[in-house]
Amino acid sequence: MTVVGGALAVMLVSLLLSWRKQRRNERGGITLPRDTAADAREARVRERAEAAGFLPRERLDTERTAAPDPRVEAAVEAVVRGEWEPAAALVRESGTDWWLRHTCVSRLAERAAEDDAWLAAWERARPGDPEAALVRGDSTVDLAWNIRGSLTADHTTAEQFRGFHQVLHQARADLDRAIALNPEDPTPLVASIPLAFGMGEPHEYMRELWARIVALDPYHFQGHWAALQYWCAKWRGSRELAMEFAENAAAGAPPESMLAILPLLARWEHRNDMKDPFTSPQARAATDAALRALAAAPEARPAPQVRHLAAYFLAEQKRYGEAREQFRLVDGRIGAAPWTYFARPAAAYEEVRDGVLRKAR
Repeated sequence: MTVVGGALAVMLVSLLLSWRKQRRNERGGITLPRDTAADAREARVRERAEAAGFLPRERLDTERTAAPDPRVEAAVEAVVRGEWEPAAALVRESGTDWWLRHTCVSRLAERAAEDDAWLAAWERARPGDPEAALVRGDSTVDLAWNIRGSLTADHTTAEQFRGFHQVLHQARADLDRAIALNPEDPTPLVASIPLAFGMGEPHEYMRELWARIVALDPYHFQGHWAALQYWCAKWRGSRELAMEFAENAAAGAPPESMLAILPLLARWEHRNDMKDPFTSPQARAATDAALRALAAAPEARPAPQVRHLAAYFLAEQKRYGEAREQFRLVDGRIGAAPWTYFARPAAAYEEVRDGVLRKAR
């Protein structure tokens, strides 16, 4: 890879191989023996779900949340072949469509974090290209988090942490360059948020970064989602700070922004540190607000992510008919919270969904 070199590169290759093995193990899971009566009951539930038009576990897409954008997929397929020009054209044409720009750059960055030969060719062909610099910065962030892994700190090695922090410092330099080349673009600023909680930046730093983002796009969905992570207790904030951020953002946002989901996400993140996180009057009110936003702007781009969380909360609140309708609208593509928080996302999704189908009238 071009973002690192020498002995560090050797260490990073080893860490990436471990990360890929971990990913395979997480996806594979362990099959435990079950009694035949339970198997028969599960088979009947699955048959009813499939008869109602829902997909079985093995056909659930755990990577995507919505139908893929054909423009983005074409650009990704091109870079896999080593052709960078379609990607460069799409990122540039995205202009101020910040949702498309963020989506495209994120997908390209994921590929570059695994193999950046095509990105290096782009950089050589167009030195100083702000779009290439943007993809480079985001990909270096992805590389850092791939090295760290997704496990908790007590299950992360000292070597992983060392590589993680070294590459984060490189990511900061890469993103600072992207920001300087296009200061009106919020995308590299949003990509900087994971640096803030990964490097332990203080609250003052985050507030300054956030002010710069909302000055460019006050309702940037991906930016709000990432910023909430910073304010959560698991990173640099607390339950109170996360709830304050979520409720303030949701209160002043137009329905089409889908920021009404943030109080639900904050509750999910702190579910083990709250009384009745899913069923309290406040949780019910937040669920209703998310449903109103969906009804007002059902085709908004973040809608599938909102529907998944809403479906879960509705199921917990025993509002099975409403939950069933949300599941019907998102079934098939489940790469979203809360399912991505489970070791076996498809199994978790199917269990909750089919429980709703059994109880809905």
